[in-house]
Amino acid sequence: MHSRRGLATRPDPNDDARLITRIAGRDRRAFDDLYRRYHPRLTRFLINLVRRPQLVEEVLNDTMLVVWNRPDGYNGASKVSTWILAIAYRKAQNALRRLDEPMADKHAETRASAEAGPEQDLGRRQIQEVLLTAINHLSADHRAVVDLTYFHELKYGEIAEIMGCPVDTVKTRMFHARRHMRRAMAGRLSDWL
Repeated sequence: MHSRRGLATRPDPNDDARLITRIAGRDRRAFDDLYRRYHPRLTRFLINLVRRPQLVEEVLNDTMLVVWNRPDGYNGASKVSTWILAIAYRKAQNALRRLDEPMADKHAETRASAEAGPEQDLGRRQIQEVLLTAINHLSADHRAVVDLTYFHELKYGEIAEIMGCPVDTVKTRMFHARRHMRRAMAGRLSDWL
């Protein structure tokens, strides 16, 4: 499923919930299925969030380790994807806090998304490149809100749950992020925001 707002395909929430139930029963095959299903999505999210390729796999694995060790942490109040993205967000924030010195990833805006495949058309790649360039100078929290909205097609309530903040905070972050992105895009697709 592709839409104008997002570039990600979403797994079936019912399948995800069934996999979590099986993982709670220590089913390794279910965990492998869930891992394969979420690896590209989490990689893309984490690349934009932590901006340090060397940390992405570490944070992703820490996230999935929580899923394996604490499947009972999923209580069914939200989608499994929201629960997993919230874990990833917290793990990424912890990893960023542990770093001594910030490092800019000079190639972030030119690196292809982990989800990019040969079937993507030129227009979608151009939109993604423009967006990635525009979010380059946003803070981690602003990047997370933009990423979760446009690439994961999540609603503000889900984003608030992932980021552990009120919905109004998410709306404020999105307002400021859009304002900065419009300036950075200088007329290139700025009406798309």
